[in-house]
Amino acid sequence: MIFDEYTIKSLVRPVPDFPKPGVTFRDITPLYRSPRAMRMVADSLIQRYVESPITHIGAIDARGFLVGAVLAYELNKPLVLFRKVGKLPGDTLKDVYKTEYSEAELEVQRDAFQGGEQVLLLDDLIATGGTFMAAARLVHQLGASVYEAAAIIDLPDLGGSRKMQDADIPTYTLCAFGIDE
Repeated sequence: MIFDEYTIKSLVRPVPDFPKPGVTFRDITPLYRSPRAMRMVADSLIQRYVESPITHIGAIDARGFLVGAVLAYELNKPLVLFRKVGKLPGDTLKDVYKTEYSEAELEVQRDAFQGGEQVLLLDDLIATGGTFMAAARLVHQLGASVYEAAAIIDLPDLGGSRKMQDADIPTYTLCAFGIDE
């Protein structure tokens, strides 16, 4: 199936003033209601990483779990979950970060990596980059490396992808939305 950025973008619904006034939330749930569009997303990411040296898929809570599970299955790689605090059992590491509208914490289980792994981090979008940066710090604390951070959407006006690239975290997204789109 041929990737069509227009189809993907047309199925992302803007929700103004959510979760607070002044924020336009990019809702990907309509995208997941389209089997064709979801296949485009999954197939595009699978093709990008099928011959890469990644050893693990790191899916970020919660929308990153949707595409992360598909990629882990299709690429036959272990899936590691990066979750909000208090959602993972056992011994965990946590990192505090800022989002575009709040402060949050992210956790990963301490035994997720043994050291030396190449991790593909996945989420639905890159906004301020805080969540991805927190996940990357956790990956590094456990002795692994971030191969790339991938998302369906980039919101470049919020500066996250630039901040991540400045921190030597390669990024990849399927589409981008400017502030006026």
